[in-house]
Amino acid sequence: MEISVIPIGNSKGIRLSKTLLEKYNITDKVELILEKGYIILKPKSEPRNGWEKAFQKMHENGDDKLLIDDVFDDENLEEWS
Repeated sequence: MEISVIPIGNSKGIRLSKTLLEKYNITDKVELILEKGYIILKPKSEPRNGWEKAFQKMHENGDDKLLIDDVFDDENLEEWS
C-alpha cells in the first residue's frame, strides 16, 4: 500500500484510513519500531486501562465480595511452614 507523507504544522506525517485503524484496533497511540530498514507501527494497547475506576465502582456497589472462600475448612496451612 502506498500512502503520501503530508505536512502537519512544522512536521510531516502520514494518514491512515479508517479501515486500517479499525482493522488493527488503533485508537490513540501506536508504537514505532525501527528494524532493519523498516518502520513498523504497532497498536499500543493498555489492557488494564480503566480497571482502577471499575474496581472502585465495584467496591462502592458491594460487588467485590469473594465468590468462594480463599481458605477452605479442610486446608492444612501447617504444611506450608
